[in-house]
Amino acid sequence: MAIMACQAGKHAYVQKPVSHSIWEGRKMVEAARRYDRIVQAGTQHRSDPGVAEAAADIQAGKYGKVLWVHCLVLNLRESIGKVSVPQSIPSHIDYDLWCGPAPKTPLMRESFHYDWHWQWNWGDGEMGNWGPHYIDDVRHIFGWDDVPQSVIAAGGRRVWDDNGETPNMHVALFQRDGLKLVVDIRNLPRQTGTTEAATYMGLEHGNVFMCEDGMVKINLEGGQSYDPDGTPIKEYKSNRGFVHEANFIEAIRSGQRSDLNAEIEIGHLSTTMCHMANISYRVGQQATVDEIEQSMREHDDAQETIRDIVGQIEANGGDLAATPLVLGPRLEFDLEAENFSGPHAANSNRLLSYEMRKSYAVSDVV
Repeated sequence: MAIMACQAGKHAYVQKPVSHSIWEGRKMVEAARRYDRIVQAGTQHRSDPGVAEAAADIQAGKYGKVLWVHCLVLNLRESIGKVSVPQSIPSHIDYDLWCGPAPKTPLMRESFHYDWHWQWNWGDGEMGNWGPHYIDDVRHIFGWDDVPQSVIAAGGRRVWDDNGETPNMHVALFQRDGLKLVVDIRNLPRQTGTTEAATYMGLEHGNVFMCEDGMVKINLEGGQSYDPDGTPIKEYKSNRGFVHEANFIEAIRSGQRSDLNAEIEIGHLSTTMCHMANISYRVGQQATVDEIEQSMREHDDAQETIRDIVGQIEANGGDLAATPLVLGPRLEFDLEAENFSGPHAANSNRLLSYEMRKSYAVSDVV
C-alpha cells in the first residue's frame, strides 16, 4: 500500500513493521525516492526527546564504551485458540483485498482481526510486532545507518497448542563490529497461574546498554543511567513519541524528507533486523538446550537469556524434551546486497521475499 501511495503521488505514514520482507522494504524506499514522496515509518520513539538525549550522551562517550546491549519485549499474550476446520470470513470483509499479495488461504484461527500477527502468511510475530520499536531505539542511540553483520536466533512456540505459528519465546544474538546485541522476545507469564510478566534488570520492555563506566536503561516511559555501583546519574524523560505524526505533517509542509524523524529507509533497516531474526529461526532445526547455549557461547548475556527462557517455559508446564526449541544457523548479512552469504545463504535467501499473488504483486521496478 505504501508503494501504491507513492505511485499515486501521495505521501505516506507506515506503521511498523514497515514491510513483510526485506525485499519489499527496499522497494518501499525505492518508490519513495523515485516519486519524491515523504514517507514516515511509525517507529514513534524516534520523536521521543528522552531517546534522542540518551543517543547524544552515549555517542559522546558519557558512560564510556558500550560493551553490549540487551533489547527486550516481555509482553504477556494468550493463546489464540485452535480450530480444525476453516472459519467463516466476516461478511463485511473483502477477503481477496484483505489478503493482498499474501496467499488467499482458508481462515484457520478463531479471531479474524489482530491474530494474523502470529501466522507467517500475514504476520511477523512479536519480533516484527514490538521488536521494531526497541530495535530501532538501538540503531538510533548508536547512530547506525546500517544493520549488524550477523544474527543467530533460537526459540519456539511453546506451552500453547494453537493455530499460531510464530515463536512466543524468541531470542536473537546480533553482532556488528564486535558489539553484541541480544534481542529477547517473550509472551509467556513468569510462571503458570500468574498474570505477571518476566523481567530483565527490572524491565518488562526496553533496552539496557551496559557501558564501561555505567549503564543506561530506557524504554517508551523514559530512562535512567547509573554508575557502576548502581547510583542513579541522569534521568531521561519521555513524551512517548506522541509528536511523531505531527513531525510527518511538518515534513509534508516543508517538502523535505530530511525533516522526518523516521524516514522510510530508517524504518526499513530496523525492520530488516526483525526479518533477519525471523529468518534464522525459520530455517532452523530442533536442538537441545546445550546446543543452543553452545551456539551463543561467545556472549554470557545470550547464554543467560537462553537459561531464563528455558526456566520460564518449564515454569509454565512446557516439556522441552517432548518439543525442543528451534536453533537457527548463524547468518552472515551483506548490507549492500541486502542478502545472506555463507553456507546457509541458499535457504535463507528464499525468505528475503515471499511469493506474491499476481494481481497484487510488487514489481521489480516500482
